[in-house]
Amino acid sequence: MKVDVFIPCFIDQFYPETAFNLIKVLKNAGCEVQYNPNQTCCGQPSFNSGYWKETKTLAIKFLDDFKNADIIVAPSASCTGFIKKYYQKVFADDSVLMAKAVELSPRIFEFSDFLVNHIHKTEFGTEFNHKVTFHDSCAGLREYGIKKEPRILLQNVKGLELIEMDNLTTCCGFGGTFAAKFHHISTAMTEQKVEHALKTGAEYIVSTEASCLMNIEAYIKKQKLPVKTIHLADVLGNGLK
Repeated sequence: MKVDVFIPCFIDQFYPETAFNLIKVLKNAGCEVQYNPNQTCCGQPSFNSGYWKETKTLAIKFLDDFKNADIIVAPSASCTGFIKKYYQKVFADDSVLMAKAVELSPRIFEFSDFLVNHIHKTEFGTEFNHKVTFHDSCAGLREYGIKKEPRILLQNVKGLELIEMDNLTTCCGFGGTFAAKFHHISTAMTEQKVEHALKTGAEYIVSTEASCLMNIEAYIKKQKLPVKTIHLADVLGNGLK
């Protein structure tokens, strides 16, 4: 099965190792992985900030970059959820582009959804001897609609102990530009999220969203707390070649 990968901005710029681990996992699952080096942003940051004209330019480029892809997989429910649900708003005044967006929607997947629900691959021989807790991103939980999928994958990792935190569905405080515009509120939300994670005794906070992890990691480092963050793709790709 041929799969094109879409690597979101946060991962491309700050966590490139996550992209490499995504590819390792997909190859281990039997996929033939392709990467288009011309790809850029999907347009979500500009859309959320109200710059729909600029978003349309990026969205048109995205459609062109992946026009020949049969299946697109990305390590982000935020980006994939945005493309699936909001490209149609971006192209509301253009029937041709709207049709292309509608055609693309069923071909793009968040990677835990793709692995669990579409190719039914949940074990990779990965070993990760740590206690972890899982952070459900707002976009993953409420927009894309994943919850059980990441947990199924984690439960099949040898040596890993998954411990759920209290109030696990609450936001980490990132929210894109929300963290910049409402810094004090965002920090209070992050503090609450990390406190819940610490109470589990977990060594790692795992998520499908690099942006959430970046926000949580910044708070952890500033407060010098005894917990780390890691993307789900990095857990699954641990030790794979």
